[in-house]
Amino acid sequence: MKNLNLVFITLIMIFFKSPVMANYEKIFFDFKIESVSGEIIDFKDYKNKAILLVNTASYCGFTNQYEDLQNIWEKYKSEGLIVLGVPSNSFNQEKKSNNEVKDFCEVNFNINFPLTTITNVKGDNAHEIFKWAKENYGKSAVPKWNFHKILINKEGKIQSTFNSFTKPTSSKIILEIEEVLKTKS
Repeated sequence: MKNLNLVFITLIMIFFKSPVMANYEKIFFDFKIESVSGEIIDFKDYKNKAILLVNTASYCGFTNQYEDLQNIWEKYKSEGLIVLGVPSNSFNQEKKSNNEVKDFCEVNFNINFPLTTITNVKGDNAHEIFKWAKENYGKSAVPKWNFHKILINKEGKIQSTFNSFTKPTSSKIILEIEEVLKTKS
């Protein structure tokens, strides 16, 4: 009986680990978003790349993660990684204008990876990419706070999600990024 319970628990853990509800009528590459400078970022331009989508904020206790995000961008961009920062005031910790966000990121962290305009990331007013993430991956894709990370694989589907406490340079994230970058598309 003890072994049967262990098997049952293991099966349940495997079942709930993967996003079984994913139907992916659309993939990541089907969407667009406005950049912090006002141009349109068409995600189809990111096909066959790994994308680390991160909702960011200037006044958050995790804001120092910008430095790690820039570091992994510099290390892996030539291998096909896109770090995409999505400034958001969904948690009331972002500057008031896109220009302020852009200046803050460039001056304080020398950020040169793509940034979007200030964007809602949760609730009814969330950008469609975050609604898509929730619909296809479940609640773990919904940012609970700033610097929530969503890793998109080369097929345009969610590979994994990471909470705000997980540093961008943690082995957990780096191993997932490297796994996606190694896959053939």
